Amino acid sequence: MSKGQRTAILELAAQGVSHREIARVMGISRLTVRKVVGSKSSEVPAVQRPEKAEPYRQEILELLKKCKGNLVRVHEELAAGGAAMSYQSLTAFCRRHGIGQAPVVPAGRYRFDAAEELQHDTSPHQVELGGKKRNVQTASAVLCYSRMLFFQFYPTFQRFDCKIFLTDAGRYFGGFPKRVMIDNTHVVVLRGTGREMVPVPEMAAFAERFGFSFAAHERGDANRSARVEREFWFIETNFLAGRTFSTWEDLNLQARHWCDRVNATYKKHLHAVPRELFAVEQLQLKPLPAWIPEVYRLHQRTVDVEGYVALHTNRYSVPVAWIGRRVEVRETKDKV
Repeated sequence: MSKGQRTAILELAAQGVSHREIARVMGISRLTVRKVVGSKSSEVPAVQRPEKAEPYRQEILELLKKCKGNLVRVHEELAAGGAAMSYQSLTAFCRRHGIGQAPVVPAGRYRFDAAEELQHDTSPHQVELGGKKRNVQTASAVLCYSRMLFFQFYPTFQRFDCKIFLTDAGRYFGGFPKRVMIDNTHVVVLRGTGREMVPVPEMAAFAERFGFSFAAHERGDANRSARVEREFWFIETNFLAGRTFSTWEDLNLQARHWCDRVNATYKKHLHAVPRELFAVEQLQLKPLPAWIPEVYRLHQRTVDVEGYVALHTNRYSVPVAWIGRRVEVRETKDKV
């Protein structure tokens, strides 16, 4: 029973309305009416429930240390010892009593205007690709104002891959904001951290081409890049859950389609649809240049005696007349 209902009961009783009539009007039992009137308080009494985990407190503390803080293993050991307790009861008990929990630190809140910032980061994940488990790098980009999401997967993530990803992200969003926020990754950073970060000249030139600048958050300030960090958990527990992929092209195509669907879905924490907010933000993004040069990477190889050059575990045939010669291999996103 809510506080408002208890207040109504007390007010009706004070006006001389009988318990029977109060019970009829409010659709509750007369016993309930008598209890509320007898308590003379509109405050909802706290429900005191015995905690199933309390008798095992000391054992939990010992197991937590033995199991290196893993509550799943603690629950398994307790169950093996005959404890009748669910995993949810154990975790709730530990949260209430601060067992194995880091102190909660209030997180700062950041407000972003339209077209002010895009956050970019990468995270390792495991996917089933071509029937085999593969470790991949998930590259993600989020527009901070509209929360539009774009991500793709790569075998590794170097400057070449970073430029390909950001070019694809720019095409997906139709432009770039003023600033691209990164962590202090060596892929972009030449030296320094946070405000003192100096990007690699190659990446600074790439950013200048699209009209934005790279910025890095201060070391240890994880909340500064929370817009993109929170999406990795969403990708892992939603997009990757139960899905299998035949090829890299299939993996990234499905990722793009999933982004389209998620960006068109109402978000409770935003009280809006990202794509609807994006309709406002897109007008203020820096438009893409009329011509975008293809991102490429050069390799030097010597043609072997069979007339092949090797690149990324693959072998490519070249004219036989080139055997023994040193050649330049140009690698782009889709071809060599």
